[in-house]
Amino acid sequence: MTQSDVTAPERPRPVRQVRSYVRREGRMTRAQRRALHELWPRYGIDAQGGLLQFEQLFGRRTPVYLEIGFGNGEALCELASAHPQSDYLGIEVYRPGVGSLLLKLEQRALTNVRVICADAAAALSHRIPCDSLDAIYLFFPDPWPKKRHHKRRLVQLDFLEQVTARLKPGGYFHVATDWEDYAAHVLAVAARVPALSNIAGRRRYASRPDYRCRTRFERRGQELGHSIRDLVFERRH
Repeated sequence: MTQSDVTAPERPRPVRQVRSYVRREGRMTRAQRRALHELWPRYGIDAQGGLLQFEQLFGRRTPVYLEIGFGNGEALCELASAHPQSDYLGIEVYRPGVGSLLLKLEQRALTNVRVICADAAAALSHRIPCDSLDAIYLFFPDPWPKKRHHKRRLVQLDFLEQVTARLKPGGYFHVATDWEDYAAHVLAVAARVPALSNIAGRRRYASRPDYRCRTRFERRGQELGHSIRDLVFERRH
């Protein structure tokens, strides 16, 4: 199958018994619909299929980075634009967000990004090879702040083990959040994965890396008086 054979994504079918998202796509603009129809064949990757071969997908051998839950694509687009020598994947379950990213990619004429519209756990399991990624980013995930909803948080032990397996040795997993409780949750879960090392030290937070741009999600959190916390973990082996 070639990229031109790929059709616009349908609503993703979750495989997790407990979903980390709810099906609240909201309204899609005319521009987003147009992008999904016209630009998906250029940038989109079918959620179903075998493991991806990145060298074949991008036409070159270069570092590959993944952002999970890219929202409107602001951070992913900035990363890809600032680092044209690297390639980027994005996974997002909501189609309006996918449409927004596709529009940004078209406007900047970027060629180093591909997109999967699917549940993140399913995409990692079915499409991303082990030991293949230089970094995985998870910026401002849904914090599910109510205690009864904590089981819906994306970062759970099984998910983090999937993430770790798909990183190359020496690759890193970077989480940013404006919820203190979610940051503490990530620290606690990561401490249970022996192959992950907190680069800032045990139970400590990292400084914001220069490559992470400030998005509207971060600005919104700061307006609410929330402190931003970055957590960066390296795969040791």
